[in-house]
Amino acid sequence: MPTLITGASGQYGSLAVAGLLERVDPAELILITRRPEKLSVLAKRGVTVRAGDFDHPASLRSAFAGADKMLLISSTRVGRRLSQHRAAIDAAAASGVRHIVYTSFVGAGPDNPALVAQEHFATEQMLRKSGCRWTALRDSQYADALADAAAPIALKMGRWISSAGEGRIALVTRRDCVACAVAVLSSAGHEDTIYNITGPELLSYRQVAAMVSSVANKPVEFAAVTDDELYEHFDRLGIPREAADDKTVQGVPWSSDDMVSFERAIRTGHLAVLSDDVKKLTGREPQSMHSVLLERASALRGA
Repeated sequence: MPTLITGASGQYGSLAVAGLLERVDPAELILITRRPEKLSVLAKRGVTVRAGDFDHPASLRSAFAGADKMLLISSTRVGRRLSQHRAAIDAAAASGVRHIVYTSFVGAGPDNPALVAQEHFATEQMLRKSGCRWTALRDSQYADALADAAAPIALKMGRWISSAGEGRIALVTRRDCVACAVAVLSSAGHEDTIYNITGPELLSYRQVAAMVSSVANKPVEFAAVTDDELYEHFDRLGIPREAADDKTVQGVPWSSDDMVSFERAIRTGHLAVLSDDVKKLTGREPQSMHSVLLERASALRGA
């Protein structure tokens, strides 16, 4: 039975499609995107490509028709995720999707101070009540995001400014997260299960800053600040307090409400989750943060 992937033209979705095409026939994939023309090459290979938009629920029911499993890739907008996810889950249930695999977040729960963790937990609750079987892939923070976004800023400033204190998190690569999703989608079982998709070690941002400094061979001071001071730092970078489509930094609609609450969650231990689920699902160890930085050594030294 066909497997459906939402957000199939995004970074996560593109990697998931590539991984699944190594295991299944192209005719067994249904790809959903707001811009079908971006997936025209895959359509020529025999993959079904359909238009669908979480912000337009009427577009989803027919788009999801005929699928057995669905990879629900979470949307990125803080404050809008829940309505978007509700639309996708309702459409999947109405269309006869049997099993929804969802990209959740590590530490998801109502008492977690991170806005992202609260929203993902609420989505997991929707899945439990949907009538569909479900799998929650609770991905930790992407090591890639720190290496590609936070590290260059810290190198330019000579400081890694953070309110996370000595709290720790097991950073994981997007590739490892996607590999776990592909493993779940392409094998039997996994219903009504939570997997914690983490890197191989718990690290503080202070330790990450030291790694960045060592790899780039440039000094990076770890500057521990309060939440209010971190807000002020993001204000100076031009990052809005609330997410907005028309206000992006480095092409991403970051918001400081999201990031400050995230660092508060690290500081208070809510994201200190370490698991061997990557190895269980993929048969290999997850990539380390240090290895990710070494892959980008040249770019970091030029930052």
